[in-house]
Amino acid sequence: MKATLRGTEIYFDIAGMQLAPVGTDFIERPVIFMLHGGPGGDHLGFKRHSLELQEIAQLVFIDHRGCGRSKKTKQSDYSLKNNIEDIEALRKYLGLKKICILGGSYGGIVAQGYAIRYSKNIDKLILSVTMPSYRGAIESKEYLKEFGTAKQISICQHLWNGTFNSHNHIMQYFKAMDPFYSLTARKTRKPLFAKSKTIWSHEALNEGFGGFLRKFDFIPQLKKIKCPTLVLAGQEDWICRPSQSKIIAEHIPNSQLKIFKDCGHAIGVDAHDKYIKAIKGFLKNGK
Repeated sequence: MKATLRGTEIYFDIAGMQLAPVGTDFIERPVIFMLHGGPGGDHLGFKRHSLELQEIAQLVFIDHRGCGRSKKTKQSDYSLKNNIEDIEALRKYLGLKKICILGGSYGGIVAQGYAIRYSKNIDKLILSVTMPSYRGAIESKEYLKEFGTAKQISICQHLWNGTFNSHNHIMQYFKAMDPFYSLTARKTRKPLFAKSKTIWSHEALNEGFGGFLRKFDFIPQLKKIKCPTLVLAGQEDWICRPSQSKIIAEHIPNSQLKIFKDCGHAIGVDAHDKYIKAIKGFLKNGK
Protein backbone atom coordinates (compact mmCIF):
# COMPACT_ATOMS: atom_id res chain seq x y z
CA MET A 1 0.00 0.00 0.00
CA LYS A 2 1.08 3.55 -0.62
CA ALA A 3 -0.02 6.81 0.96
CA THR A 4 0.45 10.15 -0.79
CA LEU A 5 1.96 12.32 1.94
CA ARG A 6 3.89 15.58 1.94
CA GLY A 7 4.59 15.60 -1.77
CA THR A 8 5.67 11.97 -2.12
CA GLU A 9 4.43 8.39 -1.83
CA ILE A 10 5.25 6.35 1.26
CA TYR A 11 4.94 2.57 1.12
CA PHE A 12 3.50 0.79 4.15
CA ASP A 13 2.21 -2.68 4.95
CA ILE A 14 0.22 -4.01 7.90
CA ALA A 15 0.27 -7.25 9.90
CA GLY A 16 -2.01 -8.18 12.79
CA MET A 17 -5.33 -6.90 14.04
CA GLN A 18 -5.93 -3.69 15.95
CA LEU A 19 -9.30 -4.95 17.20
CA ALA A 20 -8.82 -8.63 18.01
CA PRO A 21 -11.34 -11.25 19.16
CA VAL A 22 -10.71 -12.80 22.58
CA GLY A 23 -13.34 -15.37 23.52
CA THR A 24 -16.70 -13.66 23.08
CA ASP A 25 -15.23 -10.17 23.39
CA PHE A 26 -12.78 -7.94 21.51
CA ILE A 27 -9.69 -6.11 22.73
CA GLU A 28 -7.94 -3.14 21.18
CA ARG A 29 -4.27 -3.78 20.56
CA PRO A 30 -1.54 -1.14 20.24
CA VAL A 31 -0.43 -0.02 16.78
CA ILE A 32 3.35 -0.09 16.29
CA PHE A 33 5.08 1.86 13.54
CA MET A 34 8.14 -0.19 12.55
CA LEU A 35 10.99 2.10 11.45
CA HIS A 36 13.85 0.45 9.56
CA GLY A 37 17.54 1.20 9.50
CA GLY A 38 20.04 2.54 7.02
CA PRO A 39 19.41 5.22 6.13
CA GLY A 40 18.44 3.61 2.85
CA GLY A 41 17.18 0.19 3.93
CA ASP A 42 13.59 -1.02 3.91
CA HIS A 43 11.09 -2.79 6.16
CA LEU A 44 11.75 -6.39 5.07
CA GLY A 45 14.09 -7.20 7.96
CA PHE A 46 11.25 -6.65 10.42
CA LYS A 47 9.15 -9.20 8.52
CA ARG A 48 11.97 -11.70 8.99
CA HIS A 49 12.60 -11.27 12.70
CA SER A 50 9.75 -9.30 14.31
CA LEU A 51 6.56 -10.70 12.79
CA GLU A 52 5.68 -12.54 16.02
CA LEU A 53 4.83 -9.18 17.55
CA GLN A 54 1.58 -9.22 15.55
CA GLU A 55 0.32 -11.65 18.20
CA ILE A 56 -0.10 -8.72 20.59
CA ALA A 57 -0.10 -5.63 18.35
CA GLN A 58 -0.89 -4.33 14.89
CA LEU A 59 2.35 -3.73 13.02
CA VAL A 60 2.70 -0.96 10.45
CA PHE A 61 5.82 -1.54 8.35
CA ILE A 62 7.11 1.60 6.67
CA ASP A 63 9.66 2.31 3.95
CA HIS A 64 11.13 5.77 4.53
CA ARG A 65 10.83 8.19 1.62
CA GLY A 66 13.01 7.21 -1.31
CA CYS A 67 13.64 3.79 0.25
CA GLY A 68 12.43 0.32 -0.62
CA ARG A 69 9.07 0.61 -2.36
CA SER A 70 8.48 4.27 -1.53
CA LYS A 71 8.73 6.83 -4.34
CA LYS A 72 12.17 7.97 -5.48
CA THR A 73 12.74 11.71 -5.40
CA LYS A 74 15.86 13.90 -5.24
CA GLN A 75 18.56 12.89 -2.75
CA SER A 76 18.28 16.08 -0.70
CA ASP A 77 14.71 15.05 0.21
CA TYR A 78 16.02 12.05 2.15
CA SER A 79 16.56 13.98 5.35
CA LEU A 80 16.06 13.13 9.01
CA LYS A 81 13.56 15.98 9.30
CA ASN A 82 11.47 14.63 6.42
CA ASN A 83 11.59 11.09 7.83
CA ILE A 84 10.24 12.41 11.15
CA GLU A 85 7.48 14.48 9.56
CA ASP A 86 6.47 11.59 7.28
CA ILE A 87 5.75 9.48 10.37
CA GLU A 88 3.46 12.17 11.76
CA ALA A 89 1.73 12.53 8.38
CA LEU A 90 1.13 8.77 8.19
CA ARG A 91 -0.26 8.71 11.73
CA LYS A 92 -2.81 11.32 10.70
CA TYR A 93 -3.50 9.56 7.39
CA LEU A 94 -4.37 6.35 9.26
CA GLY A 95 -6.55 8.22 11.73
CA LEU A 96 -4.59 7.12 14.79
CA LYS A 97 -4.66 9.18 17.98
CA LYS A 98 -1.61 7.52 19.55
CA ILE A 99 0.97 5.08 18.26
CA CYS A 100 3.82 2.99 19.56
CA ILE A 101 7.12 3.07 17.67
CA LEU A 102 9.80 0.44 17.25
CA GLY A 103 12.86 2.00 15.66
CA GLY A 104 15.92 -0.07 14.81
CA SER A 105 19.35 1.46 14.08
CA TYR A 106 18.71 4.56 11.93
CA GLY A 107 15.01 3.96 12.52
CA GLY A 108 15.76 4.48 16.20
CA ILE A 109 17.21 7.89 15.38
CA VAL A 110 14.01 8.80 13.50
CA ALA A 111 12.00 7.47 16.46
CA GLN A 112 13.92 9.65 18.92
CA GLY A 113 13.37 12.71 16.77
CA TYR A 114 9.66 11.96 16.48
CA ALA A 115 9.28 11.32 20.21
CA ILE A 116 11.01 14.59 21.03
CA ARG A 117 8.79 16.59 18.67
CA TYR A 118 5.53 14.66 19.06
CA SER A 119 5.77 13.16 22.54
CA LYS A 120 2.03 13.48 23.15
CA ASN A 121 1.30 11.20 20.19
CA ILE A 122 3.31 8.22 21.47
CA ASP A 123 2.05 5.58 23.85
CA LYS A 124 5.26 3.50 24.10
CA LEU A 125 8.67 3.75 22.47
CA ILE A 126 11.18 1.01 21.66
CA LEU A 127 14.68 2.05 20.61
CA SER A 128 16.73 -0.86 19.32
CA VAL A 129 20.49 -0.79 18.55
CA THR A 130 20.66 2.93 17.89
CA MET A 131 22.51 6.10 18.93
CA PRO A 132 21.51 9.56 20.17
CA SER A 133 24.09 11.73 18.40
CA TYR A 134 26.86 11.96 15.82
CA ARG A 135 29.34 10.89 18.52
CA GLY A 136 28.16 7.32 18.10
CA ALA A 137 29.81 7.12 14.69
CA ILE A 138 33.09 8.34 16.19
CA GLU A 139 33.01 5.40 18.59
CA SER A 140 32.15 3.02 15.72
CA LYS A 141 35.20 4.16 13.77
CA GLU A 142 37.44 3.60 16.78
CA TYR A 143 36.06 0.07 17.26
CA LEU A 144 36.52 -0.74 13.58
CA LYS A 145 40.08 0.57 13.61
CA GLU A 146 40.92 -1.74 16.52
CA PHE A 147 39.14 -4.92 15.41
CA GLY A 148 38.52 -4.63 11.66
CA THR A 149 40.61 -6.06 8.84
CA ALA A 150 42.32 -3.84 6.29
CA LYS A 151 39.61 -4.74 3.76
CA GLN A 152 36.80 -3.88 6.17
CA ILE A 153 38.39 -0.58 7.15
CA SER A 154 38.86 0.27 3.48
CA ILE A 155 35.31 -0.44 2.32
CA CYS A 156 33.86 1.39 5.33
CA GLN A 157 35.32 4.60 3.91
CA HIS A 158 32.39 4.55 1.47
CA LEU A 159 30.04 4.47 4.47
CA TRP A 160 31.73 7.29 6.39
CA ASN A 161 32.14 9.45 3.26
CA GLY A 162 28.74 8.74 1.74
CA THR A 163 30.16 7.55 -1.58
CA PHE A 164 28.24 4.38 -2.47
CA ASN A 165 27.27 4.33 -6.14
CA SER A 166 24.60 1.59 -6.33
CA HIS A 167 22.63 -1.11 -4.52
CA ASN A 168 25.26 -3.64 -5.63
CA HIS A 169 28.02 -1.50 -4.15
CA ILE A 170 26.24 -1.66 -0.79
CA MET A 171 25.97 -5.44 -1.14
CA GLN A 172 29.76 -5.59 -1.59
CA TYR A 173 30.06 -3.60 1.64
CA PHE A 174 27.83 -6.06 3.52
CA LYS A 175 29.69 -9.04 2.07
CA ALA A 176 32.77 -7.75 3.86
CA MET A 177 31.00 -6.50 6.98
CA ASP A 178 28.39 -9.21 7.67
CA PRO A 179 30.52 -10.86 10.41
CA PHE A 180 30.68 -7.50 12.19
CA TYR A 181 26.92 -6.93 12.04
CA SER A 182 25.84 -10.39 13.19
CA LEU A 183 27.48 -12.94 15.48
CA THR A 184 25.19 -15.53 13.93
CA ALA A 185 26.63 -14.77 10.50
CA ARG A 186 30.12 -14.89 11.97
CA LYS A 187 29.58 -18.29 13.59
CA THR A 188 27.76 -19.95 10.70
CA ARG A 189 29.76 -18.16 8.00
CA LYS A 190 26.46 -17.63 6.18
CA PRO A 191 25.74 -14.12 4.86
CA LEU A 192 22.89 -12.19 6.44
CA PHE A 193 22.70 -8.65 5.07
CA ALA A 194 24.67 -9.53 1.92
CA LYS A 195 21.94 -11.99 0.85
CA SER A 196 18.89 -10.08 2.06
CA LYS A 197 16.08 -9.00 -0.28
CA THR A 198 16.26 -5.42 0.97
CA ILE A 199 16.11 -2.80 -1.77
CA TRP A 200 18.90 -0.44 -0.74
CA SER A 201 18.87 3.24 -1.65
CA HIS A 202 22.50 4.34 -1.92
CA GLU A 203 21.27 7.93 -2.27
CA ALA A 204 19.54 7.87 1.12
CA LEU A 205 22.52 6.13 2.72
CA ASN A 206 24.92 8.69 1.28
CA GLU A 207 22.72 11.61 2.32
CA GLY A 208 22.77 10.36 5.89
CA PHE A 209 26.37 9.35 6.46
CA GLY A 210 27.75 12.01 4.14
CA GLY A 211 25.58 14.72 5.66
CA PHE A 212 23.10 15.03 8.50
CA LEU A 213 24.33 12.11 10.62
CA ARG A 214 27.62 13.95 11.05
CA LYS A 215 26.00 16.68 13.13
CA PHE A 216 22.69 15.50 14.66
CA ASP A 217 22.53 15.53 18.47
CA PHE A 218 19.37 14.59 20.36
CA ILE A 219 21.01 14.17 23.78
CA PRO A 220 20.00 17.58 25.21
CA GLN A 221 16.38 16.98 24.14
CA LEU A 222 15.88 13.37 25.22
CA LYS A 223 14.42 14.55 28.52
CA LYS A 224 11.37 15.73 26.54
CA ILE A 225 10.40 12.11 25.89
CA LYS A 226 7.85 11.28 28.58
CA CYS A 227 6.39 7.97 27.36
CA PRO A 228 7.59 4.58 28.68
CA THR A 229 10.68 3.66 26.68
CA LEU A 230 12.53 0.39 26.18
CA VAL A 231 16.13 0.63 24.99
CA LEU A 232 17.70 -2.52 23.51
CA ALA A 233 21.36 -3.09 22.65
CA GLY A 234 23.75 -5.83 21.57
CA GLN A 235 26.90 -6.19 23.65
CA GLU A 236 29.01 -6.81 20.53
CA ASP A 237 27.34 -4.25 18.26
CA TRP A 238 30.03 -2.39 16.32
CA ILE A 239 28.03 0.32 14.55
CA CYS A 240 25.76 1.35 17.46
CA ARG A 241 27.87 0.54 20.51
CA PRO A 242 25.97 -0.39 23.72
CA SER A 243 27.46 2.68 25.38
CA GLN A 244 25.23 4.76 23.09
CA SER A 245 22.13 2.95 24.33
CA LYS A 246 23.27 3.62 27.90
CA ILE A 247 23.40 7.34 27.13
CA ILE A 248 19.87 7.20 25.72
CA ALA A 249 18.52 5.38 28.78
CA GLU A 250 20.26 7.81 31.13
CA HIS A 251 18.59 10.82 29.50
CA ILE A 252 15.03 9.55 28.90
CA PRO A 253 13.23 9.78 32.29
CA ASN A 254 10.86 6.81 32.05
CA SER A 255 13.16 4.29 30.35
CA GLN A 256 14.67 0.85 30.88
CA LEU A 257 17.73 -0.67 29.24
CA LYS A 258 18.41 -4.26 28.19
CA ILE A 259 21.80 -5.27 26.75
CA PHE A 260 21.99 -8.74 25.26
CA LYS A 261 25.24 -10.69 25.49
CA ASP A 262 26.69 -12.54 22.48
CA CYS A 263 24.73 -10.24 20.20
CA GLY A 264 25.74 -7.86 17.42
CA HIS A 265 23.81 -5.19 15.54
CA ALA A 266 21.41 -7.78 14.10
CA ILE A 267 19.70 -8.07 17.46
CA GLY A 268 16.50 -9.60 16.07
CA VAL A 269 18.58 -12.48 14.64
CA ASP A 270 21.39 -12.94 17.18
CA ALA A 271 19.09 -12.71 20.23
CA HIS A 272 15.75 -13.41 18.56
CA ASP A 273 13.86 -15.09 21.42
CA LYS A 274 15.08 -12.62 24.04
CA TYR A 275 14.35 -9.71 21.68
CA ILE A 276 10.74 -10.80 21.10
CA LYS A 277 10.20 -11.62 24.78
CA ALA A 278 11.51 -8.24 25.90
CA ILE A 279 9.30 -6.30 23.51
CA LYS A 280 6.18 -8.34 24.26
CA GLY A 281 6.74 -7.95 27.99
CA PHE A 282 7.21 -4.22 27.62
CA LEU A 283 4.07 -3.79 25.51
CA LYS A 284 1.96 -5.92 27.84
CA ASN A 285 3.25 -4.92 31.25
CA GLY A 286 5.60 -1.99 30.74
CA LYS A 287 8.60 -4.07 31.79
